[in-house]
Order: sequence, then C-alpha cells, then structure tokens
Amino acid sequence: MTWSCLTHESHATGLDRNELGALLVAAGLGPPAEHALISLLALNGLRVSEATGTSIEPLGVERGHRTLVVTRKGGKVVTVPLAPRTARAIDLAVGERSEGPVFLAADGRRLDRHGAGRIVRRVARRAGIAKPVGPHTLRHAFITAALDAGVSL
Repeated sequence: MTWSCLTHESHATGLDRNELGALLVAAGLGPPAEHALISLLALNGLRVSEATGTSIEPLGVERGHRTLVVTRKGGKVVTVPLAPRTARAIDLAVGERSEGPVFLAADGRRLDRHGAGRIVRRVARRAGIAKPVGPHTLRHAFITAALDAGVSL
C-alpha cells in the first residue's frame, strides 16, 4: 500500500480570515435570511443540509445561550449553541413567524441545499471573492478557524 492511499487531501477551496470576514460583512448587508444562513454555515459550522433542515420551533435558550436543535448526518439530533451574531440573524430572518422552516425559498417552501448554494455563491460575489465558494467551503473555514484557535477535533 502506498502512502497516498493512507492520506486524505481536501480539495475544498479555503477562505482566509480576511475573506471570511468580507463574506460575513457582505451577508450582513443583504437580506436577513442570507445573513442567517451564512452565519450558521461559517460561525457554527453546520452542514448545508443541517442548516436548510432547521425549523423555528426548536429555537431555544439553554444556560443563557440561544440554541437550535439540529438533525445531524446519520439522523442524530443535537442541540447547538448559536454564536450571538447567528442568533440575531436568525431572529431577523424568522421575523414574526412562530413555526415552519427557518429558511424559505422564494416560493414559500423550505429552502433546499441547491438554493442555499446559490445564496452562498451570490454573497461571495458580493464580497468580492473571486474563487469558487460553496456551502462546504464555509464549514471548512469554520473547522480551520477552530483548529487554529486550539479547539480539538
């Protein structure tokens, strides 16, 4: 067996700290739902399917932190503490609604991963980022930032 079989090299496009900051600023200047989606992906590290699968009803507060119940890959249900910026963005995106999906498509149905990908690419263009950026790029940036900060996997 060769060493190349034993190592995994990610082909995800990376964002540096400045690009991630520019993306978050651009998201904050757009509609509230775009800001909330980008924040969940970049500041909370959710997978795109986890973000688009979120609903309003499981938004809560635990030990003084805003939380969101998320169904992870494999069906595991977990409570995720939200970054303050993410919680504010979600509140604005939800508005007066008290039930249903957090993220709605233009037709009023739940936003799907393809729609989320279009939003991420649009916000990246607005931020002046020329390289390809998708939802997984933001998860990758979140994990890289966490590792750089000394958080263990």
